Amino acid sequence: MRADEEEAYVEYVRGRTVALRRTAFQLCGDWHEAHDLVQAALLKLYRHWSQASTAESPDAYVRRILVNTFLDQRQSWWARRVRTFAESADRPAPDPGTESRLDLMAALARISPGQRAVLVLRFWDGLDVSETARTLGCSTGTVKSQTSLAIAALRRLMPDYVRES
Repeated sequence: MRADEEEAYVEYVRGRTVALRRTAFQLCGDWHEAHDLVQAALLKLYRHWSQASTAESPDAYVRRILVNTFLDQRQSWWARRVRTFAESADRPAPDPGTESRLDLMAALARISPGQRAVLVLRFWDGLDVSETARTLGCSTGTVKSQTSLAIAALRRLMPDYVRES
């Protein structure tokens, strides 16, 4: 990588790391895992910086790397073992007032990684249907159906939080 490309990469990473960590946390539900996920995605981004920097949207390019890294890790047998061990560890009691957020994070952890990715991209990152489809490499119809299925799953998992209209 040339010096000017490396400088552009470093500048991009400095400006986007916080947002990437936030997205990674919403995907995986654990700050330590989110940090690892962002590091893995940034390493992949470094390897492909020449393509990413000339892409129509470098943010969309890196977001796709991040989501694909998350989905790849969820499919590995090692990730399932580590997650099972981490879930059994003792955790300190949460602060009062965070129960609904914790309930939402627990419910998100119980839906499929693909559905979770759709919800995070659509509602936390604020992407529209077509941007989400491009990020995930699927059709807009798939995004719509997965969003619908994921919301229905959350409603089943969190019946006390469903608003009556």
